[in-house]
This record gives sequence, structure tokens and C-alpha cells, in this order.
Amino acid sequence: MSNQNLNCGKAGEDLAVGLLVENGYTILERNFRTKFGELDIIAKDKETFAFVEVKTRCSEDFGLPLEAISKAKQRKISRMAVTFMQEKGLLGKMARFDVISIIYSVDGGYKFDLFKDAFELEEGVNDAI
Repeated sequence: MSNQNLNCGKAGEDLAVGLLVENGYTILERNFRTKFGELDIIAKDKETFAFVEVKTRCSEDFGLPLEAISKAKQRKISRMAVTFMQEKGLLGKMARFDVISIIYSVDGGYKFDLFKDAFELEEGVNDAI
């Protein structure tokens, strides 16, 4: 992964935090690490915990950001979310998976989309933890 991609991703996550706050979310954690990987953002939207995956592109040359969230990625995010909920004693609380898609333009602007409830908890995830 190039430095440009790393910088683009970090800038996208920083922007996503601001966009979520503007949309009424409370940020709880960033870059929460589990044995399965890292959750980008964990937030609350009213009484619902939102596990937010941020997908950023500095161009559309390699497809749309949302296209990068495969079934395997969804399963991995599901495992990490269940791990978080277990560690924090929150099993049984309302939770969902949101995605923020950010595309930067060459003029320095950006376009973003917030997809609430973008995918469901993968079946059998609790058995794999």
C-alpha cells in the first residue's frame, strides 16, 4: 500500500468522524483492535451502537468505495463487532453496521455517502469467536 493510499485513508477516517458527529452520532472508539482486525469507528446513533466501516478513494480509478466491502469483509467486521460487544458487556444491545463512502476529487473537494444498516450480522459469527 502506498503512502498516498495510507494518507487518503487516514484523511477519510478523520473526515468521517466529523460527518458522523454532524449527523448526530457520538464517537466512542476509533481503530478498535481485536484478534480479527481493526474496526474503523464505533459510535452511538441515539440508542444504537454503530460499527462504521470507512471506505475512501482518492479517485474512482479502482471502483467505488462501497464495492470493497465483500462478504468476507462483512464477516470479519461482524466478528470484530461481536468481540467489542462481549468485551464491553453490551451483548443484547441494539447494534448495526454502517458504511461511509468518501471519494476525494482532484480539486480538493469530496463526495460522501452514509449507508446506515449497510449489511447484516453474519450468521454463525458467535460460534467463531
